[in-house]
Amino acid sequence: MELDSALTFARSTHASVFVTIKSSGRPQLSNVSHTIDDAGLIRISIATDRAKYRNLLREPWSALHITSPDFWRYVVIEGTTELSAPAADAHDATVDELVEYYRSVSGEHPDWDEYRQAMVDQVRVVARFHPERAYGQLPG
Repeated sequence: MELDSALTFARSTHASVFVTIKSSGRPQLSNVSHTIDDAGLIRISIATDRAKYRNLLREPWSALHITSPDFWRYVVIEGTTELSAPAADAHDATVDELVEYYRSVSGEHPDWDEYRQAMVDQVRVVARFHPERAYGQLPG
């Protein structure tokens, strides 16, 4: 499957399943919201106390599974993921990127100061997923 076709399909929703590798070598699956920029970079917001964060620190390979509402079309995108610095201040670069992520997924927040502080309190990071290959089932 062409990566561009997979990314086009993945842009049709923000809901996906993110796959990382546990220390045992087995997969760790998590429901996430994703966003994809014009260059194809996929962003996901995660907290540093989650398994997927620890998994990515150890092994940066990941996959994203996206399915259609009728369940018959899907794509799996594999690649490597880099992590931003943890959010440490309500106005640092990570929180600015998390604001962009939120806007892309949900639009405007009713209280940006509250959101920014929550990103620091939750010690959030941006997982920047770099797609490398894709497979799945799409029409045509």
